[in-house]
Amino acid sequence: MALITVPKPPKSAYNPDRPATSLLKAHVEHMREAESKLPIKYRSDFYAKAVRTEGEAAEYIRDVTEAIQEAHADAEKRRRTRRKKRRFEIAAAAEERPKNTSGARKRATSAVKKTRATKKRKK
Repeated sequence: MALITVPKPPKSAYNPDRPATSLLKAHVEHMREAESKLPIKYRSDFYAKAVRTEGEAAEYIRDVTEAIQEAHADAEKRRRTRRKKRRFEIAAAAEERPKNTSGARKRATSAVKKTRATKKRKK
């Protein structure tokens, strides 16, 4: 496979004070939409509509990306701990049989009812 060299971008390629382009504004809008789906504790304090420069857009995109990654990491931890607990509780619960504490008797099935009815008729 041939090696392709990519030249370094010039230092003027990123200017934090330059007005944000429509492509960058669209990216900020998509990030705002993604952020709105996050739990409140992960949301940033930025007002996405106020982003005007490349620097502000970069900062907002970085914050939202980090918040999404943190939310996913926390959710994965919760899933792992729940899974471990659930296995233990199910195994422990299977050994004990639940007791009928209400004092109510079970209802007779239809087969039992038929035999009772025939016994009453024979008497």
